Amino acid sequence: MTNLQYPSSQYRWVIVAAGGLLSCVAIGGMFSLPVFLQPVSQATGWSVAGISTAMTIAFLAMALGSMAWGNLSDRYGPRVVVLSGTVILTVGLALASQATSLLMFQIVFGLLVGGGTAAIFAPMMAAVTGWFDTHRSLAVSLVSAGMGVAPMTMSPLAGWLVTNYDWRTSMLIIAVLAAVLMLPAGLLVRRPPALEQAAAAEEGTAAAESDLTPGLTLGQVLRSPAFLILLVTNFFCCATHAGPIFHTVSYAVTCGIPLLLAVSIYSVEGLAGLAGRIGFGIMGDRFGARRVLVLGLLVQAFGALGFLLARDLSSFYAVAALFGFIYAGVMPLYSVIARENFPLHMMGTVIGGIAMAGSLGMSTGPLVGGLIFDIFDSYRWLYVGAWAMGLGAVLIALTFRPLRRPQAVPVAA
Repeated sequence: MTNLQYPSSQYRWVIVAAGGLLSCVAIGGMFSLPVFLQPVSQATGWSVAGISTAMTIAFLAMALGSMAWGNLSDRYGPRVVVLSGTVILTVGLALASQATSLLMFQIVFGLLVGGGTAAIFAPMMAAVTGWFDTHRSLAVSLVSAGMGVAPMTMSPLAGWLVTNYDWRTSMLIIAVLAAVLMLPAGLLVRRPPALEQAAAAEEGTAAAESDLTPGLTLGQVLRSPAFLILLVTNFFCCATHAGPIFHTVSYAVTCGIPLLLAVSIYSVEGLAGLAGRIGFGIMGDRFGARRVLVLGLLVQAFGALGFLLARDLSSFYAVAALFGFIYAGVMPLYSVIARENFPLHMMGTVIGGIAMAGSLGMSTGPLVGGLIFDIFDSYRWLYVGAWAMGLGAVLIALTFRPLRRPQAVPVAA
């Protein structure tokens, strides 16, 4: 299929590249907070749990915003949503850098940075699943790989900045960088060809009639067991890795590792995650996304528990490599499973709903981990809890049954 302005077989890879960059910078900006955790606490006297609460609020804002942003992308296209989210994200980082109280920091960083980031993930994932028929798992994984690149780029940058400047200046610099990189990338984003042509013809029903299972309403999809099981699975999955991801740097510092070296653990995790996203994407195309997801969730649970064995830098690297490979690899598979089961014209809403559940799961890690550390002066129970949540994700995923037989929407090979 060829669009009036560009051949979809070529431009679809531009969408992948733009999505990868947007994901990298957005997630990198949001996850600069774990790097700033100790410096902010030392400079302001705010508690670790208090600062971590800003991240919890951010994940809650992502949860509340994901389905709404996804629905808006279904209606108006992903470009306007992504650009709006970019503005909100960068303004949030800039304002948070000037916060004079813990409450102000929590609200500004949490609501604006979290809400802005929510406008990137679901719309981009939905757009990419519509651009690809063949190699869909790989394409979605490559977009998600931007998140894996963030720990190798944005996190070391944040660590270098906060080592050489105060945390306020460092966060402001990240805000400016995010605007410079994300706004041009957002302008490259387009609807999938099938939906673009339907919108151009002002035929609102065309997408539904040419899509999977005509006549299926959004309400029926959102109430279906398949959709609800994906939501709950993603909640438990993200609750498993939320605490270990957010508190890894702080945990390593408590083990006597200097901050800059501790931040490098994120880089190892990110590099492994990049390989995991690509590897799981290839395996998903070959063996089926659901089967690969279940296996990945099982390994993720024990990977989280492995952090209890880490004491020196090399052991942290080893555990982080395994954990990053797995948790990053499984995440894109939810979007692939959604595309195989639900209509394209509501994909933004569906993936937004799944992302909402994941964000709620992620919201548990920062606050709970901070409270555990403040109470026990140790992160041990954080990792034990993550292991238990991981096993729960496996059991729930095993109950998933396809809503119906997948039917491909013809797009360029």
